[in-house]
Amino acid sequence: MAKYLVIVESPAKVKTIKKFLGSNYEVLASNGHVRDMPKSQLGFDAANDYEPKYITIRGKGDILAKLRREVKKAEKVYLATDPDREGEAISWHLFMALKLEDKKVYRITFNEITKNAVKDSFKNPREIDMSLVDAQQARRMLDRMVGYRISPLLWAKIKRGLSAGRVQSVALRIICDREEEINAFIPEEYWTLDAVLKVKGEKKPLLAKYSGNAAISSKEGISSKEGISSKEGISSKEEMDKLLKELENAQFKITDIKKGERVKKAPLPFTTSTLQQEASKALNFSTQKTMRLAQQLYEGVELKGQGTVGIITYLRTDSTRISDEAVIAAKAYITENYGAEYAADDVASKKKEQKIQDAHEAIRPTDISNTPAVLKDSLSRDQFRLYQLIWKRFAACRMTSARYETTSVKIEANGHKFTVAASNLVFEGFMSVYKEEDEEKAEFNKAVNGLTKDTKLEPERLEPKQHFTQPPAHYTEASLVRALEELGIGRPSTYAPTITTILARRYVVKEDKNLYVSELGEVVNNMMKDAFPTIVDVNFTANLEALLDKVEEGVVNWKTVVSNFYPDLDEAVKKAEKELEEVEIADEVSEELCDVCGRNMVIKYGPHGKFLACPGFPECRNTKPYFEKIGVACPKCGKEVVIRKTKKGRKYYGCENIPECDFMVWQRPAKEKCEKCGGLQLIKGNQLVCMDEQCGHVQKLLNN
Repeated sequence: MAKYLVIVESPAKVKTIKKFLGSNYEVLASNGHVRDMPKSQLGFDAANDYEPKYITIRGKGDILAKLRREVKKAEKVYLATDPDREGEAISWHLFMALKLEDKKVYRITFNEITKNAVKDSFKNPREIDMSLVDAQQARRMLDRMVGYRISPLLWAKIKRGLSAGRVQSVALRIICDREEEINAFIPEEYWTLDAVLKVKGEKKPLLAKYSGNAAISSKEGISSKEGISSKEGISSKEEMDKLLKELENAQFKITDIKKGERVKKAPLPFTTSTLQQEASKALNFSTQKTMRLAQQLYEGVELKGQGTVGIITYLRTDSTRISDEAVIAAKAYITENYGAEYAADDVASKKKEQKIQDAHEAIRPTDISNTPAVLKDSLSRDQFRLYQLIWKRFAACRMTSARYETTSVKIEANGHKFTVAASNLVFEGFMSVYKEEDEEKAEFNKAVNGLTKDTKLEPERLEPKQHFTQPPAHYTEASLVRALEELGIGRPSTYAPTITTILARRYVVKEDKNLYVSELGEVVNNMMKDAFPTIVDVNFTANLEALLDKVEEGVVNWKTVVSNFYPDLDEAVKKAEKELEEVEIADEVSEELCDVCGRNMVIKYGPHGKFLACPGFPECRNTKPYFEKIGVACPKCGKEVVIRKTKKGRKYYGCENIPECDFMVWQRPAKEKCEKCGGLQLIKGNQLVCMDEQCGHVQKLLNN
């Protein structure tokens, strides 16, 4: 009979951990939290020092009963929930719910689910850290105060089904503020000038960029030739015409050549935030999908010959720290497979900031010798792509810098300056493994190497180009995560659920990666700004996060934080209930006519997404499924191709006239017709593939 009971959070970990521990250990899962504040009420007593009320979560009774039976048999109980505030709180709730006061209870944590890490954790047991628990309790109560007090107000003043949140509402405001910036933006004209110069004996010409007047007043920044300010640039066609006239028949002469070296440092290993950002850019994964896949990789996958093993370290972290063992293993692997000159000696790390918890390591492979190629057959396609990204980033962070040879050439023509800048990669270093998705690919012009001050340059042509300044870009999931992290809003575990919530509430819509504010989002944001300016204030929310960190450190009492927060919120809610006017949000009208009464149906939202409903409800109760059109005509009958789902939820593309028309495909049809046969093309990765197998034409997708 097992002497020791180990309780973990997820059932997915049970099999893996039990295999490492042997027959003396029984491993069971709590399936996450077992206690919470009741859903039907606020859950704490403001009059009684904000004491929270906890009850068993519905459906967890059987799990707790089983755990209690095993607790009675066990000599020792090990609480092995996740190594963060949430995991610490779950351990404490288990301690209370299972009444473990009279048992030998130990808290253990491990950053990776591998044999060594799990076994080492039993050598270093500790007590439950109540500072971590209190920080989680404070966060949970603050979130609940905002959600439970403000959400009903939104239902009453706008419409049912809305919600407010301590982090969610600030994220919405950040997106709305960016939308306002974009709408208020006024483009400004500016011009650039390139000189295409022929070098004797070279086929490829040099491209020199205009960089201002050669005779600039150091005080004014204005050229001595009455005119173009190098600071201001070329701001109009008149200025450009004047410049072109001055450069007519001008001789282009090299005045200076400088050789140098540029070093590109290896990237830091992934944190939760940077993993979400890079997975969005490189793999087009949503934050939610990234976290789901990372959780699977952390909890364990079945590897041939090894059984179930966790292949990455814990996925919720804001630290770039790497364990000494991992550093040694990485150096040995890189030296053996790439060469000693590729292995870094020092350990790069992010400058320590107050908001970095550094509770556990960066996200990395648990074993660097488990390369993506080795594990490919054991992983699903998306698991493999994410693991490959994590593996490459970690390998790169332990490699030496890339080195470039740089050449800077200054050219003068009739008192005006032009420059040529070139760089040539001379040592790949970490770039032999990893290149970031948005890295520029610059082609080196070999003609630069042979230049001297005496080299004759012949102007082939001047290329003036008109430009207009661009507004700030719309947020994407990746850039919003980066903004939240930089502003100190939320923590690694909150980014994905925050974005998922504002999308699910339809405050924000996602199109081609960009996040756009809906009318509903604008109304909710404006109401929050008017009635609860503090709640949606970025600085206030960041300061609150810092206070929660102080609770975690044991410096601030958690009840002090909640007792200072709630009275002001309570007063603001009561004032808003009296003063705020109701706002009506009209349903979006579709082109679809009601089969019963002939009215234009409106788009409604249900638990399973959009559907069409007659606006004549309750007189007419007709509803229809809503199918999103993609702007492509059905190749069989000419009607619209729409996005559909199978009974199991898999997305496909089919004719809106199904079942009369049987056209359907799994890949998204492209709007562009096949260049060869004029038929329908499908989007497959970054290529367009003709549906007609006899044609088989393939072309690159320009706008993916």
